[in-house]
Amino acid sequence: MQPRDLSAHVEYVPGRGVEEVARDLGLDPDELVKLSSNENPHGASPAAVDAVRDAAHEISVYPKAAHTDLTADLADHWNVDTEQVWVSPGADGAIDYLSRAMLDPADPVLVPDPGFSYYGMSARYHHGDVETYELSKGDAFEMTADTVLDAYDGERMVFVTSPHNPTGATMAREEIEALLRRVDDDSLVVIDEAYGEFAEEPPAAELLDEYENLAVLRTFSKAYGLAGLRIGYALVPSAWGDAYAKVSTPFAASEMALRAAIAALDDDAHVETSVESAEWARAHIHDQLDAPTFDSEANFVLCEVGDGSAVAEAAQREGVIVRDCSSFGLPGCIRISCGTEAETRRAVETLNEVLAELEATA
Repeated sequence: MQPRDLSAHVEYVPGRGVEEVARDLGLDPDELVKLSSNENPHGASPAAVDAVRDAAHEISVYPKAAHTDLTADLADHWNVDTEQVWVSPGADGAIDYLSRAMLDPADPVLVPDPGFSYYGMSARYHHGDVETYELSKGDAFEMTADTVLDAYDGERMVFVTSPHNPTGATMAREEIEALLRRVDDDSLVVIDEAYGEFAEEPPAAELLDEYENLAVLRTFSKAYGLAGLRIGYALVPSAWGDAYAKVSTPFAASEMALRAAIAALDDDAHVETSVESAEWARAHIHDQLDAPTFDSEANFVLCEVGDGSAVAEAAQREGVIVRDCSSFGLPGCIRISCGTEAETRRAVETLNEVLAELEATA
């Protein structure tokens, strides 16, 4: 007995965790700085932490009421109907729900390269095919409608990440609208705004009333600091009201995740602190790192260092964990998540020392 042919599938490569690195290198976990997974260095909203504690006695009950409450709060937050809110276990779950709703076998999707691997992974899980459009390092990974449309050939779903991971680039509002107007009527454009709170571009959710071929992905993992609870959502066209119940996993989001998200959504101060902290960290990395960097509107900065693996490994030995971007097809780059001021300063100082040492021995 064997599973179906998975040879076309790829594995998701996450950033390395503190415990894993500490164990491998024989280091004290408390001495490590992890800036590899774009997590919130300020943790979760205190209100969300309190909500988790308060919800602990409810974990024996399926989270139906909490799901309804979060859906209503998100609908109010984005000024959409509740039927347009598809709550999911992380934004990854929302990608799966959209794949289930949209894809017949062999239907193609169009995804960015480099980009988040799960777009293509989800399509393949649902027996779809995957095509790519290139974001060019030579153009500073600029994202325009033409960038996508030059590769577009009627794909059923088209993914745009704004801000983009791992580059931090955004697609301007007018470019998103141009893309929505120029794709076929039966092509769904999915704008992934996992890092949207950090960007200056207006949210794509404002376009849902105007375009019936638009879905927007959001998550509580980044600015809200709830990565460990796996809670996200999609905002979909109003005509899709009855599809969610047919494609969603029963009770996929936990009671604690739902209650934490409800509390975090109201904690504007925590999000504001997180966004301002990321702005400072981005500027510090751009100004102080002895390597070329790319403009970013996310909570990370992509840096060109020559040999991403060598730099990441050397920095790791010094207690600073950053993301080697070889798995994104960018072997010459690392991605540095925005940490606290102290963490960011240490990371830049360590990386500058590593870069100098590697240059001296080259």
